[in-house]
Amino acid sequence: MAKTFDLIVRGGTVVNHDGAGLRDIGVKDGKIAEIGISAKASAGEVIDCTGLHVLPGVIDTQVHFREPGAPEKETLETGSRSAVLGGVTAVFEMPNTNPLTTTAEAIADKLDRAAGKVDHGGMFCDHAFYVGATHDNARELAALELLPGVCGVKIFMGASTGDLLVHDDEGVREVLAHGRRRVAVHSEDEYLLRQGKARVREGDWTSHPEVRSVEAAVRCTERVLALARETGRRVHVLHISTADEIPILAAAKDIATAEATPQHLTLAAPKCYERLKGLAQMNPPVRDAAHRAGLQNAIAQGVIDVIGSDHAPHTLEEKAKPYPASPAGMPGVQTLVPVMLNHVAEGRLTLARFVDLVCHGPNRIFNIAGKGRIAVGYDADFTVVDLKKKRKITHDWSASQCGWTPFDGMKVKGWPMGTIIRGRRVMWNGEIIGDAQGRPVRFQETL
Repeated sequence: MAKTFDLIVRGGTVVNHDGAGLRDIGVKDGKIAEIGISAKASAGEVIDCTGLHVLPGVIDTQVHFREPGAPEKETLETGSRSAVLGGVTAVFEMPNTNPLTTTAEAIADKLDRAAGKVDHGGMFCDHAFYVGATHDNARELAALELLPGVCGVKIFMGASTGDLLVHDDEGVREVLAHGRRRVAVHSEDEYLLRQGKARVREGDWTSHPEVRSVEAAVRCTERVLALARETGRRVHVLHISTADEIPILAAAKDIATAEATPQHLTLAAPKCYERLKGLAQMNPPVRDAAHRAGLQNAIAQGVIDVIGSDHAPHTLEEKAKPYPASPAGMPGVQTLVPVMLNHVAEGRLTLARFVDLVCHGPNRIFNIAGKGRIAVGYDADFTVVDLKKKRKITHDWSASQCGWTPFDGMKVKGWPMGTIIRGRRVMWNGEIIGDAQGRPVRFQETL
């Protein structure tokens, strides 16, 4: 007798632990029930993916959903719209948004907002939240990191947007000494950043990589790795921007993982600043083509473990302020998939490597329970893409309230066609389907 499922994903090229091949997937109760099912199987819903590739659901492990222009109570909802339109099924949100996520009460508030319990519609994608480390809450972090919906602790060792900062070795050592989960780090040396302010050229964004120097990134990464060894704590170094950090990180794979962003892998100074001005400003900075090539090589060599978007939008009005008054940060969650699929199309990485960076990598690094793979028993999260589709990324496509993207005008090959989360079609062919029903991501270390 033919099997019956809730959902069948039919006719697509599935990319998973077995490689890539034509397989139909059967889904029951929001989980993958069988891969390679019979053509005679039936389901309440069948999604035709003929000519498309079915990837594990893409996980963006670094977003800042502050969404300027949207009411504070709606920032998680509007940010999650951008995520699912871009093929992203789950996000990890940073603590330097309003309110700062540094206490159990703030974490509970974020989870309530994400669930739609605070006077708005909730999040369309699944989600987790970082706890921000401070000098005051270091001893509480061991308990805070184990709360439901928490993906880990985040340290800002260099000042960026927001008020969170632990820049001294004593403070970082105290944070690392309390808890056991991997700690994410914004790695720029605050002491050198303060000295770098003397290199500001008013109104000249090309000075941004000099103000926040290569040396500031390298020195901070060396410091945090030394402290990680001393305390026996695993760390995850975010948004690597320099080629100089790669050999340092390669020598520390026993304790450290590393992230790159599509911006640092795609844009290059000084041209990006000359063309985009404040829209190219982020922390750490986009650097020259030599550093970009070093990061691309680090992808090829396996030193970079994950790609995150560092989605951090600001309004065009804010970005138009003369440097250095203009704020740092770019939207990116919606463009992560098409920009990186274009890197695949142009031969800079394989599709399997892309899947490793945005699906398998997050699963390994953060010990995610039931996400990041297409395997029986896992959540039925799929990012469905058309590798042959050519489109131009435009400001108009951006669902973020900021209404712009640094990749405006970029022609790409490869496009997200569908976002399926726990067996439910959330986005298809550019349209969001149904209400927000995102849930907290679960982690093996906190079950």
